[in-house]
Amino acid sequence: MSKINAAITGIHAWVPEYILTNKELETIVDTSDEWIMSRTGVKERHILKGENQGTSVIGVHAVEGLLKKTNTSPDEVDLVICATVTPDMQFPATATIICDKVGIKNAFSYDLNAACSGFIYALDAGRRYIESGEYKKVVVIGADKMSSIVDYTDRTTCILFGDAGGAVLLEPTTEDLGIMDSKLYSDGMGRAHLHQKAGGSEKPASHETIDAREHYIYQEGQPVFKFAVTKMADVAVEIMEANNLTSDDIAYLVPHQANMRIINATARRMGLAKEKVMINIERYGNTTNGTIPMCLYEWAPKLKKGDVLVLAAFGGGFTWGSIYLKWAIDGKDI
Repeated sequence: MSKINAAITGIHAWVPEYILTNKELETIVDTSDEWIMSRTGVKERHILKGENQGTSVIGVHAVEGLLKKTNTSPDEVDLVICATVTPDMQFPATATIICDKVGIKNAFSYDLNAACSGFIYALDAGRRYIESGEYKKVVVIGADKMSSIVDYTDRTTCILFGDAGGAVLLEPTTEDLGIMDSKLYSDGMGRAHLHQKAGGSEKPASHETIDAREHYIYQEGQPVFKFAVTKMADVAVEIMEANNLTSDDIAYLVPHQANMRIINATARRMGLAKEKVMINIERYGNTTNGTIPMCLYEWAPKLKKGDVLVLAAFGGGFTWGSIYLKWAIDGKDI
């Protein structure tokens, strides 16, 4: 019997309409466009505005577009995994809420939280269900409303994040395509440097935690940057070496869009020219679980069947990982 691989057979992404520019941020905190661009590469980011607008809104747009493009009925979907750090609520899972809103009734669903590495973790999890032979259509979502946990009085973090998301359809194939390998890691010591202090079971919400602004992103920039530069580059090179890939073999690096300096360092370690790196951080910022599917969505029309992609991410916790993927769709078929 031929080996079953999990291939991405469709992709869609969505961003909110409102754009928060660096110029507008200059009126909110003590910063400047030059300062932000030189340190992060972010020019603008999209923000989901309005009452009762959670991450599921982003996920619904992404999944509805995906199902339409792939001519997939909601009833055909077997499983939905949503990678997010900004769920609509503590429970039920945002994946379950998305399923309800788009009419997916025959699937089971759950959320996965691995910070900015979540989409890669979820993609690998979905791959395993497909490879088991029991599941035929798995939807993997990466979506976050980061504006909901950003402190817009903190000039070091509010400049980084935006809201966005995307979704892919995984289906089985016996061709030499799809997800070929993965390398996933975590180290819990990293939680000290990047976390949300309150709102969990260890430190439930109270007047004190709200007054202390502990429900927002807390980040110690230098330790996070140091680990991210090292680990994201290491794991990308590791997957190349494990699969005997050279820089010539790789069509594109698909990096998590956290910071231009981290992206550039990873590309250099892999021996890749800038033309072989998917970069859209300038227009969207760090959308956490939305960054990699957003890149894949924007570059999909120019990709060819069989193109070799390396996905790489680093996130709070710390978490990091990479995936070696052979693209399964011709750009003209997107």
